[in-house]
Amino acid sequence: MILACLGGKAFAEDDYTSSDELIGAVESFLEERVQEYLLEAGFNARHENQINALDPRLRLAACDKPLTLSQQGAPTPVGRISVKVRCEGSSPWTVFVPVQVKLYRPVVVAVQPLLRGTVLDDQNVALMERDVGTLTQGYLTSLQQVVGTKLKRQVVNEQILAPAFIEQAELIRKGEQVVINARSASFNIRMQGEALADGAKDEEIRVRNLSSNRVIRGRVVDQGQVEVAL
Repeated sequence: MILACLGGKAFAEDDYTSSDELIGAVESFLEERVQEYLLEAGFNARHENQINALDPRLRLAACDKPLTLSQQGAPTPVGRISVKVRCEGSSPWTVFVPVQVKLYRPVVVAVQPLLRGTVLDDQNVALMERDVGTLTQGYLTSLQQVVGTKLKRQVVNEQILAPAFIEQAELIRKGEQVVINARSASFNIRMQGEALADGAKDEEIRVRNLSSNRVIRGRVVDQGQVEVAL
């Protein structure tokens, strides 16, 4: 739907702004806005601008001043937005043009149906190009962001993974034998221990030193590896 507000001044039938001129102005404005957005965001992306068909009955007076355009609604030029076009000339008018900007980026998707609790790796996820303007739950753009994490919910084949879908997977399980690395600036001591809790990467858990039977706290650094700062 195109919404227009016209001034009261009459004009001749042939003396109007053509739909091609109006669409061209909106296209140029969108191209500039999208390029500015991509530059500020720091990434490249393919994009498409879809402008709704104009009402053929729409008659807007030819503007004797340059048209002014501004984006309405959403703060970024992505997804469904509205462009306000104004003529501030001798026969003023305002029209709102609905558009959809499709911005395509490689995002992380599941390449097969996956159950809740599945640990993600490069065999069950991949990057595929999608229109991110429709992804209201967010998205992930690197496999490094998800490999080694686990799903908090079931997903279907080619489903886009939102950040809320994943959590850190446990690298250590309660009761497992672990290696305790006690580090300082000048030396490193390795001891055998027992995990007293589950732990994901960078989590701090309680472990028992099997030599001294002393319980200490350490940071999970890898599968079966706990680090203690001295």
